[in-house]
Amino acid sequence: MRNVFLPRDPEELWAILQKEPDAAIYAGGTDVLVMMRSRRLNPPCLICLERLEALKGIREHGEEVFIGAATTHSRVAAHQLIRQHFPVLAKGASVLGSAPIRHMGTIGGNIVTASPAGDTLPALYVLEAEVEIGSANQTRRVPLNEFITGPGTVGLAQGEALTGVWLKKTSGWSVSHYEKVGRRKAQACAVASMAALLNVSEAGMVEDARLAWGSVGPTVVTSRAVETALIGEQLTSATLKSAARLVEEAVSPIDDVRASAEYRRVVAGALLSRLSLEGKSRL
Repeated sequence: MRNVFLPRDPEELWAILQKEPDAAIYAGGTDVLVMMRSRRLNPPCLICLERLEALKGIREHGEEVFIGAATTHSRVAAHQLIRQHFPVLAKGASVLGSAPIRHMGTIGGNIVTASPAGDTLPALYVLEAEVEIGSANQTRRVPLNEFITGPGTVGLAQGEALTGVWLKKTSGWSVSHYEKVGRRKAQACAVASMAALLNVSEAGMVEDARLAWGSVGPTVVTSRAVETALIGEQLTSATLKSAARLVEEAVSPIDDVRASAEYRRVVAGALLSRLSLEGKSRL
């Protein structure tokens, strides 16, 4: 038997964390409770965020948008602000797990779990998201790519909790794309995934590019070399095929029960090659 605390406001959360620094924090429980059942996690007590309204919802603050850490994936995928300004994130959230998982799981949980296969993470990387971390003494913001330090590890100190995600509104991306490959067409953990933002001129030239791959390294993989290879070039199958070879060099996948490292490497390049179809549909 474990105590489960249910704070109703941030002050109550910080007070509990000071008394119970080794507590496991969860909202939907789609990761934490699974890890406890498989005996990979054995915390002395739990803190559930489901009654903490301050950490739920999506709010506009000028040129930025805040997503509370306890906001569910289904709400992220459906929210008008996300669909309008960050369609790549809406797509990632909409294909995460099954419908029950999307209704229970939260964006904060997906970030803190820090699985390389997390479906929202490549999208958040290309959007250059910042996470908000709170504690009894301060609130601070950290770039997501610095917050996640390895598979399952993040930069949270004792007494801190992830409170939300900040995104800057962006415009001018003519291609906003997320795609994953799994062992089946739906409800599958990604064997490889890719998020892409491209700005393509009316003449078909790539003017800017941000790319990120999931499930092909210990954390989400980005490659400035691949992006640079695309910028200034026509968005053609030949250009993407050439850049795909750089992708295969940039990723560092592993063999596991879902796929071999070599298969993941090939799929990561193929996902980039498929952008020619996506780009043409936007022009």
